[in-house]
Amino acid sequence: MVSKLLTKTKFLSGLRCNRLLWIVCNQPEDLPAVDIGTQHIFDQGQEIDELAKKLYPNGIYVSGDSFTDQVRKTREYLGMGRPLFQAGFKAADLYSRVDVLLPDSNGNWELVEVKSSTEVKPEHYPDVAFQRYCCQKVGLSISKCSIARVNNKYVREGDIDPQEFFITEDVTGLANGAAIGLDDTIAAMIEVMASSDCPPLNLSPKCRDPRDCPLFDDCHSSLPDHNVLTLYRGKQTGYSLLSQGIQCIKDIPASSKLSANQKIQKECILANAPYIDREALQAFLGCLEYPISYFDFETINPAVPLYDGMRPYQKIPFQFSLVVIPAKGAEPHQFSFLARSSDDPRPALLTEMKRRIPDQGSIVVYNKGFEGPILKQLGESFPGYREWLEGLVPRLEDLWDPFKKFQYYHPEQRGSASIKHVLPALTGQGYEKLEIADGETASVLYWNVTYKPASKAERQKVYADLETYCGLDTEGMRLIVDQLRSL
Repeated sequence: MVSKLLTKTKFLSGLRCNRLLWIVCNQPEDLPAVDIGTQHIFDQGQEIDELAKKLYPNGIYVSGDSFTDQVRKTREYLGMGRPLFQAGFKAADLYSRVDVLLPDSNGNWELVEVKSSTEVKPEHYPDVAFQRYCCQKVGLSISKCSIARVNNKYVREGDIDPQEFFITEDVTGLANGAAIGLDDTIAAMIEVMASSDCPPLNLSPKCRDPRDCPLFDDCHSSLPDHNVLTLYRGKQTGYSLLSQGIQCIKDIPASSKLSANQKIQKECILANAPYIDREALQAFLGCLEYPISYFDFETINPAVPLYDGMRPYQKIPFQFSLVVIPAKGAEPHQFSFLARSSDDPRPALLTEMKRRIPDQGSIVVYNKGFEGPILKQLGESFPGYREWLEGLVPRLEDLWDPFKKFQYYHPEQRGSASIKHVLPALTGQGYEKLEIADGETASVLYWNVTYKPASKAERQKVYADLETYCGLDTEGMRLIVDQLRSL
């Protein structure tokens, strides 16, 4: 049956987990809907695929209404000796489409897999190996395997130049390594697909590698509160403990090797009370100088640069929120900026930043490893602001520091130092009631209504939600600092 063909997507699912493979094939209705962030990744990947076709201007796109039609047209076009895009190959229970097939003068073909990443990754090798396997099973001679990836040093000047935008790397040897044992692996997957029984749950690091499995929430839903997978920076440790039958952090044996912060986390759970290093917190708070500015950016990072001078995936700020406390005991002043057109948002954003950020005092951010490089990039792109922006960087104070260093830890943080967990744990206020509640959603929704067709009502709704979300980030930082002072 066509539904039981082992495609490349199913093959990659099977490498991660037999249960995922079985559900994809037999109960796809149990898969969660694709979230907005994942869909955006898919959309950007499609844009990269389209751009890659321009590398081979005499290529033929192999369209088809079905597997059979795709395979028939591929067989027909192979004889033309031209590059093929999305050629389809079916061999027994296997099916694969290849991004690009390039003919050589000896009657062989080069297989090119297009990736939207800026580097070749280990998970790409079995991907390529499976495609080559399918081609070879129908008698096609593949002499070379390559990956065309994004060149993150490319700088846009005018129209996108595909020859400069992509870097093509030979991965034939690495694909050879990934092909070892492929016959047995494929046979085992076909057996899983044909089984009438869903394979048992098997939680392991593969559930999050290289990203969360679609079934992650479902498979982990039975774990108790404060389970071992919430250990701070303890993914491998957590799964190792699960394999030993230990689910709760409070039940971790004293003989288990935990980091100093993980030990604090365990002690807080046992005591049901926060850990407070008052001396360290006083030192941090003592560094804050008035006027204190709480500042936060929201950004987009498109794979294909939008404006001249941009690189692929460069973070472009489109919004900021600012809360200024002029002096001790003074009322906070709130400011914000949100670009509302598809023009480059940075010139107007910089103008407003310079007008609103005080010339002295501390600038509090949550993770200056994010804001700092953006300020530097803005200075590089707009030299007229460079000196001023460089002067802001030494004034940055990172509110993330006391939490990632466990100078304060509350059990309700559940192993996270993110503001999304710290704010509710420390103040009782959170993001759960917001329409936009995280940076990824903010970025994608802004992109969808600003750079893609959208109604006026849709734009207004998203822009209002963005103002609320970004405003809570800065107001939340102020509340956190006030709460730390009260301790």
